[in-house]
This record gives sequence, structure tokens and C-alpha cells, in this order.
Amino acid sequence: MKKRFYLLLLAVFSIYGCKTKESSEQTNEQAPALVKSPDFNADSAYSFVQKQVDFGPRVPNTNPHVACGDYLAATLKKYGMQVTEQKFIAKTYDGKQLNARNIIGSYNPKAAKRILLTSHWDSRPFADQDSTEKTKPVPAANDGASGVGILLEIARTLSLQTAKPEIGVDIIFFDAEDWGNSEEAGEMEYSGFCLGSQHWAANKHLPDYTAYFGVLLDMTGAKGATFFKEGYSVQMAEGVVREVWNTASKLGYNNYFIDETGSAITDDHLPVNKVAHIPMIDIIHTRHNNLSKTFFDQWHTAQDTMENIDPKTLKAVGQTLVQVIYQEAEGAAL
Repeated sequence: MKKRFYLLLLAVFSIYGCKTKESSEQTNEQAPALVKSPDFNADSAYSFVQKQVDFGPRVPNTNPHVACGDYLAATLKKYGMQVTEQKFIAKTYDGKQLNARNIIGSYNPKAAKRILLTSHWDSRPFADQDSTEKTKPVPAANDGASGVGILLEIARTLSLQTAKPEIGVDIIFFDAEDWGNSEEAGEMEYSGFCLGSQHWAANKHLPDYTAYFGVLLDMTGAKGATFFKEGYSVQMAEGVVREVWNTASKLGYNNYFIDETGSAITDDHLPVNKVAHIPMIDIIHTRHNNLSKTFFDQWHTAQDTMENIDPKTLKAVGQTLVQVIYQEAEGAAL
């Protein structure tokens, strides 16, 4: 009886061992080793954030907005990107007409396989979450400039490479993202937010443009930032979420990229998914299960300034995206 029992146990362990080995081999196949990629310079990214903030709040229909837009377009051109400016009139929830512009930079424009990286570059016109300065425009160091700074540094990094990765990268700075109001927008889609991305999704800069996938950056520079897996991203582009978070984990950035699903956030990735039909995820600083504050402390306040920007956070996000680009380029070259 005991002998039969031991033989039965041996058979079970043998089967279990085979399955474990098989499972391990499958996991290894799904998670290839990291390819060599260039270093992302966090100090340079920080300087790009600072430069935007130095213009003042980039509120549409203001001089700082025009000057900063010119700077962004010129900087993309400086790094060898093919630049397209998509100018349009955006109507806000409160009836204003904005002279808006989406700024698009294309790296390796002839490549068939493309990745789309985006961030909004405008500033919110009123600090409605501020306790005392609600009518002031938001400096938008984190909520806007941080994502743009990371993408400018990616453009610079790509321009420095003698051997270009076999992949196309398109950077879009969406305008007029932050003039919405969820309480007064009435029937306006996305509560009046995301005007630039809505325009681009319905009027792409190239009529037949498509991308393998996209990544949106929003509020990606604050100290101690936490990037949970944004809810709509998981619903609409789960595979992209998995790839980005797995890459961040391999690079040692688990303390930033949290392996948990977080809140579903209305943001620029929604029209890109729904209208342009490009699977896009949102890397956005949120707090999980915090009913009083979903975002960072200075969100939509006059205190969203450079004092709260941390090069370590810029590094975590920027290096992860550079690695993703090179991983995808390796796949395109095979």
C-alpha cells in the first residue's frame, strides 16, 4: 500500500515538474531578454521641462503658448524629425474659441512599423483645485511639461545614435487638453477635455497613418510618482500595458510602475483608441483607492511648479520607453 502511495506521489511530482518546466519555458519565451538600448539622460529631460515652464503657463490664445509651441516644433526639427503642425480652432465647454496646434514629429518616417508617443503641452487656464488662487493659470510643470520633456529627450537620444533602430517613432504634442470641466461641460464629449487629441484622431496628419501601438504620458515627473495600470488602457490595449510594465520591472522600476490596475481616467488616449483605432495606453500618476486625491498633490493648482519635478521619475519613464522602442525595433529587424 505504501509502495503504491510513493509511486503515485512520484508520478504526481514528475507530472508537476514537467508542467513547471513547460510553464517556465513558456514564460521565458514570452519575456525575452532586454536588448541593448541607449541611456536616457534625466538631467537633459529636466532641462526640457524647465524650458517650457520658463515661458509661463502655456494657455491657448496667449503669447507664452505661441512661443512655447514654436520652441517645441523647432526642437523636434533640430533633432532631425520631420515636423508637421496641425493648426485648428477648438471650441471649449464655456464657448471660447482657441487657436490650437498639435505638433507632430516623425523619426524614420519611411519605416513601416511605427510607435506613437504623445503628451499634451498646454496648461490649464484656471487652478480650480487651488485653495486660494483658483483663477490663476496652472504653471503645469508636471501636468503637461513633464511628459513633453521626456519625449523631447527621447527625440534627442534617437538623434545621437549612429545606427538607427529599424522602427519609426512619431511624437505628438496634443494641444487644448486641459480646458475641460466635468461639472459644466454638459453633453460635450470627454467633459470638454482632450480637444487636441479628438481633432487629431478624426483628422490624422497623414490620412492613412497607423501605428503598432501608442503610449500617452501625463503627469510623469513628480517625486515619488506611482503609475498604476490605468483602467481604460487595460480594457483597450492590455498587451501594450503588459509589455511596458514588464519592461519597467526588468529595468528595476517596480516602485514607479505598480503591478495593479488603477482608476480609469478620461485622457488623450481615449479618442486615439476609439476614433483613430490605434491601441494606446496612458502612463499617468494616480493614487489607488484614494477617494480624496486621485492625482498628485499639486494637480490643477498654482503649485504645479519645478520644485515638484524629480529627475529620477523622468528617468524611470524615459528609460522604460527607450527600452520599449529598442525591443520593438529588434522584433522589426528579425
